[in-house]
Amino acid sequence: MTIDSACVECIINQSRRVAETIDADAALSEELVSTVQQMSQSFSYAQNPPEIASDVYEKMAEIAHKVDLYDEIKAQSTESAKQFLPHLRTEISSADDRLLTATKVAVAGNVIDLAAEVTFSLDEEIGKVFDTAFAHDDMDSLRASLEEAKTLLYIGDNVGEHIFDYLYIETLQKLYPRLDISYMVRGRAIINDVTMKEAEEAGFDRLCKLIDSGVNTPGFVYERANEVSKKLFDEADLIIAKGMGNYECLSPTHRNSVLFLLKVKCGVVAASLEKEVGDIICKMV
Repeated sequence: MTIDSACVECIINQSRRVAETIDADAALSEELVSTVQQMSQSFSYAQNPPEIASDVYEKMAEIAHKVDLYDEIKAQSTESAKQFLPHLRTEISSADDRLLTATKVAVAGNVIDLAAEVTFSLDEEIGKVFDTAFAHDDMDSLRASLEEAKTLLYIGDNVGEHIFDYLYIETLQKLYPRLDISYMVRGRAIINDVTMKEAEEAGFDRLCKLIDSGVNTPGFVYERANEVSKKLFDEADLIIAKGMGNYECLSPTHRNSVLFLLKVKCGVVAASLEKEVGDIICKMV
């Protein structure tokens, strides 16, 4: 999906959020926001939001002399997510439907998004997600695909959320022990998206195959991916793409058997899905 006028204002607002996050002084804050406002005048409406964001965040990082603008916040998000692990493991292990419960755990983590138009409380989300129905519910298609699939590519999204992805993959391995799972991360630090650094710290390299996509975008842009990632994307029997960024980049996609798993956090994505902000989505294409 390509950007529209609402995306432009959202990205400008993100520059203000970055300034606040890094405790920028007045001069740096003004430079960050004014630079993004100027860049917005030449945004290409043929690109998707993550492609635009990659250029914007690269420029902001250059101005702020900071490679990873959200490094401290990402560490905090990880520690916050870890606090829920004992409770969530109990929820999954005691559930009558472990796949559904683990899928909802995974989507609950998608509220950890520093670029979203609307923010949600992780604690509140976990408290209600098990009793919340998917607004788009393709769980039956997911079950059928998992029964047949030999290989699964799981495309991660945000840091903190990746802790919930770990639980999901752990559950999938127990339910489908023959399934060969790969977890794909971003090629460089962009917003609060998960990279090799955070994935390795969480132990994904010991859990499953860990893949660096090579993309510099907050979402999997096939054309920007390295050859290994393209081949894996093309050949995996099933793909689970987490979060709005991956949805924005892969709508449309040349692949079938792609499951989008996300919480709707902006009006543009809501309109694309014909759902409401706040809905949780389990959509197979």
